Amino acid sequence: MGRKDKSAMNAPGRPVRRGRKQRPGDSQPSQIDWRDIRNHMAPLAPLSADQIESVHLASLRLLEEYGIEVMSERARDVYRRAGAEVDDASMVVRADRGLIEAAIASAPSSFTLTPVNPAHALCIGGDHIHFGMVSGAPNVHDIRGGRRSGNFADYKKLMKLGQSFNVIHFFGNQTLAPNDLPVNTRHLDTCFVNLTMTDKVFLSMSIGEGRVRDAARLTAIARGLTMDQLAKDPTSITNININSPRKFDTEMSAAAMAMAEMGQATVITPFTLMGAMTPVTLAAALTQQNAEALFGIALTQLVRPGAPVVYGGFTSNVDMKTGAPAFGTPENTLANIAGGQLARRYRLPYRTSACSASNAVDAQAVWETQMALWGAVTGHGNLIYHSAGWGEGGLVADFEKVIVDCEMLQAMAEFLTPPSFSDADFGFAAHDEVAPGGHFFGAGHTMERYQSAFYSPFLSDWSNNENWRDAGGRTTTERAMEIWPRMLEAYEPPSMDPARIEEMQAYIETRRAEIGSGEP
Repeated sequence: MGRKDKSAMNAPGRPVRRGRKQRPGDSQPSQIDWRDIRNHMAPLAPLSADQIESVHLASLRLLEEYGIEVMSERARDVYRRAGAEVDDASMVVRADRGLIEAAIASAPSSFTLTPVNPAHALCIGGDHIHFGMVSGAPNVHDIRGGRRSGNFADYKKLMKLGQSFNVIHFFGNQTLAPNDLPVNTRHLDTCFVNLTMTDKVFLSMSIGEGRVRDAARLTAIARGLTMDQLAKDPTSITNININSPRKFDTEMSAAAMAMAEMGQATVITPFTLMGAMTPVTLAAALTQQNAEALFGIALTQLVRPGAPVVYGGFTSNVDMKTGAPAFGTPENTLANIAGGQLARRYRLPYRTSACSASNAVDAQAVWETQMALWGAVTGHGNLIYHSAGWGEGGLVADFEKVIVDCEMLQAMAEFLTPPSFSDADFGFAAHDEVAPGGHFFGAGHTMERYQSAFYSPFLSDWSNNENWRDAGGRTTTERAMEIWPRMLEAYEPPSMDPARIEEMQAYIETRRAEIGSGEP
């Protein structure tokens, strides 16, 4: 689907199109339109109001009595000036509940991120749901090429796939680690790709102040804005991980403060694995997740009240036999839903994830991803990270899994689309044509609607066994293997003013020289 089509998808009064029916010989998968997915159903609430309040109070106790180790002297000073108890020798900051509650009260309940293409703007908060690509994987895999270290060529391919799928709304901080590029300047290369090969929201690298400022400045150039204008109409967003348990490192806090100063968005996400980074119980894990998230959110608001910020949850469990992270488990699914309850308790947007620990694109990968995805959706996650392509518990970005996951995401988007119940939808005209015991295949009501009546999958094979065998008996993963190369062949880059591209390139060369000389 061309870029011109996507930019006009959601024009007022235009009906949202269901998946185009796949036809024999089609080289491209059928797609739903780019759309603002909204969850009109009430969120699930597995925890009672009393249980949510008990987690809230326990979180405040954890911050008051145990505190957070804050490695950044500057961040400690911010908390100190706000009235927190700071021990510089141990670097532990203890913040009382009044300080935390007052600080987070200034955080907005929703905000909009506008990328280079305004048609792909995202409203973060409320009942809006946005699906994101895998991010941060150090390795990459596809069936033909095998498992290999992350590299820049594959990075660009994954970005093209994410741009090509309408159901992908945003990209994480480096969809794949380009390990063949210098560590200290690779963020410049990936930002340039993100801004020229895609026109959607993406997260910047959050390792230190320099990287997030570079991403914001490049984004401002790409949009033709000054930094002051960007602060009023944000685009840039980054993810800040608290190093659970209870440790806030210098680079992450520096990035969080810089983003707040620039008026850009920050996602504060503790990495809380039950039995490893938190005590083994769900109550303890949610308490620690909540305490660490509130602490980081408070920092952004102490730096700039009203700065856009997102409550992040990433609570799952480990395999107690090996210590390996597990995802898509009952505990992970429940934590995804409960995290949404906590975010709503503070009237904050919510980030969650749809992950799997499977080592292959197999049944385990699907059921774990689907379990986590249902938890994220029914918990009303606003930003659902790692929705497409995540493998091996985050160690691999997988091309075939991007395809499998996008099929699931499209089906989920259709599930979330409110059905029509107009007078014509009740189908009495069809009953006028069809006698008892007949069928509705040829009824006028059916013929008028059959092409768009149901979601049309691009990956599922609904043929009978004989036809399936005659066509080669290919599995889902094998069919996925054939789709993504065709999508890359059909990819078309979004347009951009050449003058802005030149300005970005000049900025990158200047920064590359400064970083090489040791400047921040």
